[in-house]
Amino acid sequence: MWVVAVQLRGGPELACGEHGFEMTCLTNVRSVSFVLRPAMAVNQLDRNRSLVHTQTMAINRRLAATTARLLPGLRESGASGRLLEAALKLFAERGYAGASVRDVATAAGVKAATIYAHYPSKEHVLAELCRVGHEEQFRGVRTAVLDSGGDPREQIVAYVRAHVDFHTTYPMLAVVSNSELHVLSEELGAATFVLRRQSEALMQDIITRGMDSGHFHVRDRWLAVAAIGGMGLRVAYWFSPDYKLSAAQVAEGYAEFALRILGADAKPDRKPAKR
Repeated sequence: MWVVAVQLRGGPELACGEHGFEMTCLTNVRSVSFVLRPAMAVNQLDRNRSLVHTQTMAINRRLAATTARLLPGLRESGASGRLLEAALKLFAERGYAGASVRDVATAAGVKAATIYAHYPSKEHVLAELCRVGHEEQFRGVRTAVLDSGGDPREQIVAYVRAHVDFHTTYPMLAVVSNSELHVLSEELGAATFVLRRQSEALMQDIITRGMDSGHFHVRDRWLAVAAIGGMGLRVAYWFSPDYKLSAAQVAEGYAEFALRILGADAKPDRKPAKR
């Protein structure tokens, strides 16, 4: 049986079927949409939400994380750091377009004019977050690969562990620096795109050497880069500390997935991830 689910954005969902209306209560109604769903999907809505998290995640949240986490040096940089932290949380939860300069200033506890003493525009705030996020991701994967030895199988494991670790440690920063990157002008996004290409090139080089040495077997190396990198990006949306596996266990699982994607042959024994 199919039912019509009425989703009140930020509010209750009403499902009209043969047993009448069923409601899952949220708050702050902002918009209404209509979705045709199987009756079972609606009836089990609450139960399905908790398959990943032990605590219920509101269905209208963009990501599971609720705390904006910046790199330590940025958090300690006074008003500039507070502005970045406030903007990070708002951009992550609402999207860049959904947060005004006044919203950011209010969240940071300063006047709107204060923002312009540190950043020429809201876009410059986003550009800094995108740059910082990509810089930290690239630093992490590059360091991990350099410390892993010369075997491409060990290198891809090290890369994926570090990649996932960044997305579990800084989920809001990862979401903003990737999902809002398209907003930036070519000029403001230039530094970030250089870092992004360097990170992708590093993984592609590992895969290429693995294929040349006969350890990896894939039809298209760029598709492998896109698949492995992309699955790591999604971790930032759903991971939270209450998940049944630790961040290190998730990273290890994703490293195993990457080896399978690459059709890797028998590999040396791996050392546990350093935490």
